[in-house]
This record gives sequence, structure tokens and C-alpha cells, in this order.
Amino acid sequence: MKNDPDNPIVDLAGADECTEPPLDGNRHAQLVELLGPGVTKRLGLYPLPEGFKLSVIMPVYNEKATIREILRRVRATPIPKEIVLVDDGSADGTRDILAEEQAADPHLTVILHEENRGKGAALRTGITHATGDVIVIQDADLEYDPNDYLRLIQPIVDRRADVVYGSRFRGDAERVHLFWHRVANGMLTLLSNMFNNLNLTDMETCYKAFRRGVLDDIEIRENRFGVEPELTAKIARRRHRIFEVPITYSGRDYSEGKKIGLSDAFRALYCVVRYGLVD
Repeated sequence: MKNDPDNPIVDLAGADECTEPPLDGNRHAQLVELLGPGVTKRLGLYPLPEGFKLSVIMPVYNEKATIREILRRVRATPIPKEIVLVDDGSADGTRDILAEEQAADPHLTVILHEENRGKGAALRTGITHATGDVIVIQDADLEYDPNDYLRLIQPIVDRRADVVYGSRFRGDAERVHLFWHRVANGMLTLLSNMFNNLNLTDMETCYKAFRRGVLDDIEIRENRFGVEPELTAKIARRRHRIFEVPITYSGRDYSEGKKIGLSDAFRALYCVVRYGLVD
């Protein structure tokens, strides 16, 4: 594995093969006949357009314990896709695992940052190398379930939405813990909604899906977790159609490697106001 401080791109490649075929028109028709159109729609069972490709952008920082498993789960989703990993200066052995994974899978794209810059910086790098029709952001821990991809991208595939947020608070299964994090998320989301005239329930969610063109004219300035309110404000200002769908969430605590802290909450508050007023 090579890395260049000025252009840290490693073996850019094409789409990663999914382990199951996507749902075709005949199988979809059979399921509609068996379950009914309403049930199949709610379950996220629908055929993808011919030639469709999903780009999964995954920022990675010191995730030695989870990186193999999250890659396995992403690969297992029955969607044609490419996986773009941006290692943001890991120093715990994660890079050794990524080298092994790439050696076994030449379609895997790995980009290295020489030092830790933050999630926003990793997304900025990853987006420039994504080639899919829809882009999904995936954390490298196990808090978010790639089985939700089909539900997450469905409003975009149906041409009803330009952006879809996966909400941890809309009624699907979630781990019960960290009361004050839930309070902070609610307050930041409420403030973001006030500035951007939205009614989101989970602005800070990792799971955001974008129609490819949405991100073409958005410059990400934030390097760390402030990217979430920044993106929300800039998407709202451009009047893109935003949908929200329920997702499964299994949050971890600090003993399990959670990284976001109090300083990030204050930065997010600043970003809600700053980007709510000026692009």
C-alpha cells in the first residue's frame, strides 16, 4: 500500500461485487403478488435501475476491532456498489488490516490521510473519488446496519427525493443508552430545523444518502463532526428534496470506542448557526 502526502490515493478501482443479486423485475412482481405493494414498499423490496451503482464512503479512524466486520456487512448487501475507504491517520493497526483487505479484494478503494484530520475531511476526500449514482456515508464501527441501504436509497431511486436521512429516532430498533447524547442530538436537530425550516428528527445521523449531483456544488469546509449541520444547511439552502426514513441503530459508548465529545457538540452548535446564516 502506497501513500502520497500531496495526493494520497491508493489503487482506485471499480465497483465492489455484492454477494447476492439485486432484486429483478420478475422477483419483484412475485413478491408484490405475494405480499402486496404496500408491504413490499415498506420493506424496501424493489428493483434497482439497470446499471445502478451505489458509492459507500467510509471514513476510518482507529477501528481495528470493527473494520473487518463492517466491510463484510457492507459487501453482503445485495446492491451493485463501490466501497471507498478513507483512513484518517489510524495508528492502531487498522491500516495493516486495510492492506490485507485490499490485497484480497482489488476492487476495494483505499485512500490514506497521513494525519488525523476528522470526519469532514475524510468525506471531502472520499466524495471526490465516488462514481456511483447514489452516495451513502457509512461509519466504520458497527452502530449503523448496512441492511438499511435499500430502505435508505429507495426515495432517491423512486425519484421522490434528492437526499435521504436515516433517522435513529423514528421508531425502529435502537440501543437504549447515553441519555445526554440523546438530549444534545435533539437540541441540535431542533435548532438546525429552526435555521433551515426543516422538520428532521435526526440531523446528526451518519446515514445520509445523496443523489450524485447534489454534492457537486457543495464545498465541505468542516473537518470534523461539524460536517453534519454544515451539509444539512447547505442542502436546505439549495432546496433539495429531503426525505427521512427509520433505521436500526446500535450505539456504542466510550468504552467501546465512541469518539465524538463535548467539544464536538459545541462546534456543531456553532456550525448550525454559522451555516444556517451563510453558505
